[in-house]
Amino acid sequence: MSSGFATFTEEHEAFRNTVRAWVQREIVPHVGAWEEAEAFPRELYSKAAEQGFFGLKYAEAHGGTNAGVFYEAVLHEELSKCGSGGVAAGLGAQATIATGPLHLFGNDDLKQRFLAPAIRGEKIGAFAVTEPGGGSDVAGLKTTARRDGDHYVVNGSKTYITNGVVADYVIVAVKTDPTRGHKGLSMLVVEKGTPGFGVSKKLKKLGWRASDTAELFFDECRVPVKNLLGTENDGFGQVMGNFVWERITLALGSVGAAESILEGARSYVMERQAFGQRVAQFQVVKHQLADMATELEAARQLTYHALRLHAAGEWALGVTAMAKKVATEMCCRLADRSLQLHGGAGYMMEYDIQRHWRDARLGPIGGGTSEIMNEIIAKQLGL
Repeated sequence: MSSGFATFTEEHEAFRNTVRAWVQREIVPHVGAWEEAEAFPRELYSKAAEQGFFGLKYAEAHGGTNAGVFYEAVLHEELSKCGSGGVAAGLGAQATIATGPLHLFGNDDLKQRFLAPAIRGEKIGAFAVTEPGGGSDVAGLKTTARRDGDHYVVNGSKTYITNGVVADYVIVAVKTDPTRGHKGLSMLVVEKGTPGFGVSKKLKKLGWRASDTAELFFDECRVPVKNLLGTENDGFGQVMGNFVWERITLALGSVGAAESILEGARSYVMERQAFGQRVAQFQVVKHQLADMATELEAARQLTYHALRLHAAGEWALGVTAMAKKVATEMCCRLADRSLQLHGGAGYMMEYDIQRHWRDARLGPIGGGTSEIMNEIIAKQLGL
């Protein structure tokens, strides 16, 4: 299928080939071992940084290339084809949610201390919003930051934080004015080694096993006021703004993963024999694959539409929510159908489909659940 001629130029497609070759060389041969270890080497961040993958939409003054969001979109699509949602998530988080807020809301000092080394792969970052028992309720978060002179004193906890174990810094959503609801949120950069801040535990997961996912604690943790992103109590808008691009990248990743899922299913049924003939000759199988290809292409085009609107500077909340919901749910369905087409072999560890099936399930949950996406879409309809 086409990868979207109206969206990507020849230069973008040349970059796609570069990323694809890098993924095949640096990630694919090691996926099995990294999944079993539930971690991948820190040096992979450095290798990705050497290719310029973490600075595609950031200024040259901070080590980026300012190539633009379409190049980063290509990166997310191709990373998702590596065979491990965890590896794609870890690297993808570094390129987006762990650096985006610094780029958008950080002053030059914060950019020099955190964004520039993150682009170089010298510092790993994480983005911490979700709390135990809090789920998607950003406005209701309970982690507080009390002003005390030149510091904020942070107390609370965060969970489901991608890269949280290995992170050198974490961008944390806190309540600086608990009396103002969502209007009392702020964003702070908390450095590893700060007294009162640490990892409670590394979480074990159904999927994304090669990425570390952490629960974090803050106990009278003193964070310098200079580590505040933007303006105090302006954090809710910052979080929501970050979510828009995160949701587009999750949709792009689902499209990329679904491509791999569909190709894996097609290849398997082309080789498999049953009742004296290739399984691919059965009409029900051909129709199943045709349905899968159609669902994939529909999700791809909606995702590319959201991408184009974002690149044009539009605040396309509704379309972005639609793309995230449609693409992530599509990937789950394709993974489930592909697993069924593989039959008993699909449960064997040597086949990627069992990993795709586990990894895909996070899509409709992470970055805002499908139910939250429906709420956003409904609001755009005036409901």
